[in-house]
Amino acid sequence: MKRIAILSDIHSNLEALQAVAKNLDVDKVIVLGDSLGYGANPNEVLEWIKDRNCTIIKGNHEEATITGNTGWFNSMAARAILWTRQVLTSANVEFLSSLEEKKLIELDGVRICLVHGSPNDPLYEYVYEETHSHFFDYYLQKEDANIIALGHTHVPFLWSSKNGVILNPGSVGQPRDGDERASFAILTVEDGVPMVEHRRVGYNIDAAANKIRSAGLPAMLAERLYDGR
Repeated sequence: MKRIAILSDIHSNLEALQAVAKNLDVDKVIVLGDSLGYGANPNEVLEWIKDRNCTIIKGNHEEATITGNTGWFNSMAARAILWTRQVLTSANVEFLSSLEEKKLIELDGVRICLVHGSPNDPLYEYVYEETHSHFFDYYLQKEDANIIALGHTHVPFLWSSKNGVILNPGSVGQPRDGDERASFAILTVEDGVPMVEHRRVGYNIDAAANKIRSAGLPAMLAERLYDGR
């Protein structure tokens, strides 16, 4: 039996990541992009990911951090990206530049497609179950996958059909489903059969929010953590 933690949208929130890490008893960790942006600890989050040899893909925040192109973002997000570019180490810039937009891995005969946005638009398309479920069987067939794990919306969901499973683990560092706790998923594969469990963990929001304010980042990025929005 293999157990995999699926994390997404950590967004430089070290306190949330550390709280999640205390609840991980897994064989592997997958990160579905947007590991940085918004929060105040981008280097520390990336070092955690590298130290654990996580499988990670690129999100739109990684892309903007690498390129400096913030035209797609609102003013708060753009300010956070520009701040992140200033504080990142050269080693972490190089690490981000090496990331792929989409990755297919196989675990015990189960094929898992990893993408931040959607299989058709890996960086930017928002996939919600209520708006995109009619595409899900098509996605699974197109990617020749049993499971597709995606992020970007910060809203967890789990969908399944006879063709496979599509899931969003929600956001570790900036949930947007009204629950302020860090969100992630545990994927268990036993005898080629996948099972998915969503989990929530509380963390020290005050510490994360105070770091955002102290860094001179927009105050709203701190305040929204308390509301899960």
